Amino acid sequence: MGGVGTPPNGRSSSMTATPVTPSAASHPHFPTSSLHDLMYGHIYASALRAVVLHGIADLLADGARTADELAERSGTRAVPLRRILRLLATRGLFSENADGTFGLTEAGADLRTGVPGSRHAGVLLFTDEMYQRSAGGLVDTLRTGQPGFDAAYGVPFFTHLAETPDASRLFDTAMTSLTGGVNELLAGSYPFPDSGTVVDVAGGRGGLLREVLTRSPGLTGVLFDRPETVADHLLDTAELAGRWRTEGGDLFTAVPEGGDLYLLKNILHDWPDDDCLRILATVRRAMAPGTRLLVIDAVLPADGTPHPAFALDVVMLMMLQGRERTAAEFEGLLEGAGFRMVRVVPTPALTSVVEAEAV
Repeated sequence: MGGVGTPPNGRSSSMTATPVTPSAASHPHFPTSSLHDLMYGHIYASALRAVVLHGIADLLADGARTADELAERSGTRAVPLRRILRLLATRGLFSENADGTFGLTEAGADLRTGVPGSRHAGVLLFTDEMYQRSAGGLVDTLRTGQPGFDAAYGVPFFTHLAETPDASRLFDTAMTSLTGGVNELLAGSYPFPDSGTVVDVAGGRGGLLREVLTRSPGLTGVLFDRPETVADHLLDTAELAGRWRTEGGDLFTAVPEGGDLYLLKNILHDWPDDDCLRILATVRRAMAPGTRLLVIDAVLPADGTPHPAFALDVVMLMMLQGRERTAAEFEGLLEGAGFRMVRVVPTPALTSVVEAEAV
């Protein structure tokens, strides 16, 4: 991995320098606990946003540097930068070394830009004011049942994105970045057919469709989403030439007809049950009986077993009127829209593949 080992310039890296960062759990009068992490969570998030905005991880890609060096290169002040890096080092993103330098750890390497698995854009999205203000509204959400975002901005989340180009770009960029590696896992976890046409409904810039078409050379694909989103698609590669087309539109109104397999990835969790039924009914109208639909979303355990998607469920609560669902809840939605749930295919990612058949 880039950024570890001894770089060409001889500068020590986080793997060769001697780390001195104390464990956050080592002090008996200030123990780390779930309660502690929750109380201070917004501080860690704000510190993380600060170093990501100033590109600190990229500056450490070729080896460890002092806070003074980093400050000079990033246009920041060394003293506050040192204090923030020291804090984030207790969470394993950076190392504070005995020679006074800070290094980039394996976990922190994901904060760099332009690398596979980058979390740079994802950090900027989830620490953005949109999410912070919405999270602050959870107190009122408990009383009203309405998303904190709506109260803070006066319009629903997707309306805001449509009206705010900068926010829309941030959201689309982050989603593309965060799902890049996930698309490979998904495409490798489900037995996609060797031929036919795949329609990716609300498929964003086409990251998943590109991966599916790359793995199955006999398939063709249709990418369907908002016109401004598909205009910035990722499908124009030599390998996929002549095997795809894009179409802009509204998934509540109509979707492309005639596909042999339909995809809905990370869509239904954005919406309440009534809207999910509308979306599924629209897709069903475009499908012939027997055609398969893959709903790709997190599937919550029904018995309360801890699952990382419980956090995503609260994100849906504060930003939208959507939710994460159990397999039984997906089955109820699918049956209500003219589908039969066939199976749930687990994947190494957070999401599973819920396979359904049009009846």
